[in-house]
Amino acid sequence: MNETKIKNIEDNYFAPVYEKLPIVITKGQGAILWDINGKEYIDCMGGYGVAIVGHCNKKVIEAINEQSKKLIICHGSLYNDARANLLEKIVKIAPKGLNNVYLSNSGAEAVECALKLARKYSGKPEIIAMTRSYHGKTLGALSATWNQKYRSPFLPLLPDVKFAPFGEVEKVKNAITEKTGAIIVEPIQGESGIYVAPDGFLKEIREICDEKNIVLIFDEIQTGFGRTGKMWACEHWGVIPDVICLAKGIAGGLPLGATLAKKEIMSSFKTGEHTSTFGGNPLSCAAASATIDYILEEKLVDRAANLGAIFKKRLENIKENHKIVRDVRGLGLMLGMELRFDIKNLLLRGIDKGLIMMYSGKNVLRFLPPLVINKEQIHKAMDILEVLVSEDEKTRL
Repeated sequence: MNETKIKNIEDNYFAPVYEKLPIVITKGQGAILWDINGKEYIDCMGGYGVAIVGHCNKKVIEAINEQSKKLIICHGSLYNDARANLLEKIVKIAPKGLNNVYLSNSGAEAVECALKLARKYSGKPEIIAMTRSYHGKTLGALSATWNQKYRSPFLPLLPDVKFAPFGEVEKVKNAITEKTGAIIVEPIQGESGIYVAPDGFLKEIREICDEKNIVLIFDEIQTGFGRTGKMWACEHWGVIPDVICLAKGIAGGLPLGATLAKKEIMSSFKTGEHTSTFGGNPLSCAAASATIDYILEEKLVDRAANLGAIFKKRLENIKENHKIVRDVRGLGLMLGMELRFDIKNLLLRGIDKGLIMMYSGKNVLRFLPPLVINKEQIHKAMDILEVLVSEDEKTRL
């Protein structure tokens, strides 16, 4: 099938909900992608943060192959060895005390579970989310997502969800009422522009939740599994939530979401109250176990911290040399560069030069490369980016 035919088929039959980049990707390895014509690209999109251990990771492939020969689906009403193996591995690396796990199929589903769980456990309906937040586009997760572009077409959403300014403790405190059952926070807001929680913010929110008996939910769907240079982003501030939502890189590219909670909180769910036919299927569980093993064995958390520092330094150097760059933000290999103009044209020209990047708002470049990216690939990507920024600066200033 040629490039034109593939594009026509997707344009005609695929739901028109994605802003497409004009390339057909057919192959990937590590931090490199190839299109249908054999052109090579450095991948700084990473499947929107999914490809943490790299595209087509050998350990993950082996685990999928072996499991596919034994069993692909096993409903949660039956016990399964691959599922049990994954549960044990997740709990072992999870923030202390988060030792009960619900397995689903995506990040939005992980959030749906967390919101239902918080309401069930607390007996209180109100949920406080943050301005600029993004938690997914299913109805419950969308209710806790800030961007009106996503919300407005589907109103009314869940009742009793309100927003407080991210990073402003007093305003969060002022939003709390006797009906508040949960506060949901991303330690680093990804979709809205890579905004890192200010020092002290998460710790103070934790103290408020303890004082007022409110469930604290951290959405680490994008920040988890070493992405920020810690296994969990909340470790940067030494704060542990009551519930944590995980997905994206958890299974090396296969669909999987997880909601972890303290046992006393998860136990508020009764049989049948929240289930998923595909949740915890053996194939995804085997891939996730292999992914966790690879992250630990190859010390990818430290790698993200070390290479992230190199990556961020290059971005900061570009900022220093070019007035059209407004800011550089992020931790580890979750980075953003804010420019003073719409970046669509820059993204497209990056593709022409062999670099795949992504939006985070109309004027923020977001970088979520595989944690296996190497120094040479980072420097090559940044060399391309500097050329792109220089070209735009000449035409705009």
